Amino acid sequence: LFSCAFLVFAFTVTLSALFDGKTTMWEGVPSAVAVIFFFGLMSVVGMLEGMQIAFFAVAKITEAERNANPWARWTCDLLFGNGGRGLPGFMIGRQLCVVSCFFVIARVTTVDIEDDESNVLGVGDGAQKFFETGLLGALITTIVASIAWQLVAGAFPLTFLGNPITYGLLRICLFLEATGICSGAWVLADIHKSIAGFQKDEVYIGTAEERAAMGHGDGKGLGGAGHLAGAIILPEEEVDPGMYTAQRNKILTSISMLREQVKESATEEEAAVFEASIAKEVAHLEKINKDQEYHTKKTEEAKDVEMAE
Repeated sequence: LFSCAFLVFAFTVTLSALFDGKTTMWEGVPSAVAVIFFFGLMSVVGMLEGMQIAFFAVAKITEAERNANPWARWTCDLLFGNGGRGLPGFMIGRQLCVVSCFFVIARVTTVDIEDDESNVLGVGDGAQKFFETGLLGALITTIVASIAWQLVAGAFPLTFLGNPITYGLLRICLFLEATGICSGAWVLADIHKSIAGFQKDEVYIGTAEERAAMGHGDGKGLGGAGHLAGAIILPEEEVDPGMYTAQRNKILTSISMLREQVKESATEEEAAVFEASIAKEVAHLEKINKDQEYHTKKTEEAKDVEMAE
């Protein structure tokens, strides 16, 4: 309730200043046009925030589930095609698009008065100084143009995926990424991956299709705004031993490839990075073995109890 009241107050101050010409909006832009820009760009930012959440939520479900309608299928072709570059490409283009939108939104929401002008809403000088910090505009954009959309997208990611506006914004973001303005992010990300020895999630939990085939499909989630749909749920009971075998095979393959990289390393530092990655893979292999022993023991205990009854 407090947050809603403060949000209404922030809107009141911002719109009052905007219609009185007491913001940093460019001269010559009518107040009505500025308001349209304000709410229109906040909607664009909100869609981009929601798309980010929705895309990551559907990345781990099966292709059949993602392709719920033609727009969803076309969106997924852009996101997950081309060797998987669509999703990270969207993240880069999305950031460029959001920054551009906020550049205009900031001009609309930043309160600024001349020395001979009266304060907004007739408040005292102390309150006016607070208005001019821009915190009210930040509150509006955080709630209305970001968090609210993220909560909805987390609960209904497939709805976002099948929206034609989503497809259009995705195209724009991929175009911005293709300009190469922020391509340095790819280089830094690749360096980070090499140093930390990151592996894709599929190495550890398999693809959505593999999980579904082994009877460990993704759960339905809790539902409602704020609860992520399609959360991965791996029940303890009736664990298929084949799941552990598949995970072990993937890790062993990864270790074999890393050892080849060690042999081909040009420097000791490069070899050390690959050795560290091998150590992490071995540690994960040991964890898988322990998990299988635990679940096997639990299964046997459950059978003993069942037989005793």
